Amino acid sequence: MHNISQKMQQQRAQVRGITLIELVVAVAIVAILASVAFPSYQQQVRKTRRADGKAELMETAQQLERCYTRFSRYNDGNCGVALPFDSSEGYYVVSAAAITASAFTLDATPQGDQANDTRCGVLRLTSTGQQGSQGQSTDANECW
Repeated sequence: MHNISQKMQQQRAQVRGITLIELVVAVAIVAILASVAFPSYQQQVRKTRRADGKAELMETAQQLERCYTRFSRYNDGNCGVALPFDSSEGYYVVSAAAITASAFTLDATPQGDQANDTRCGVLRLTSTGQQGSQGQSTDANECW
């Protein structure tokens, strides 16, 4: 029985846990990976949320085109297009920068968490179909 006890003590002495240094290195590696991955994740989320603003701009433009077809003006009082309004997901406020009888310019201004989207900022759509943005990006294709 004494031999068994000694063997168990020897086995326990050989089993070694992780040291504090190993733990700190592992935590540091995880922190570095998170600091690289999290901003990329946030940018992807913002990019995905832009679909909300773009969809609302396109829908509003279609309503205004139907109005023009019926009344030969974009700004006819019978159109029933109420501006400004919050987008369906709530990430944008859709408003008219300008509506005249023969042209319109619509803006989707980011709000809430989406307001941090400085790359594209305000999304814009005109009656001629021109798509643009008022953010840091100069390439409309990046935002649309």
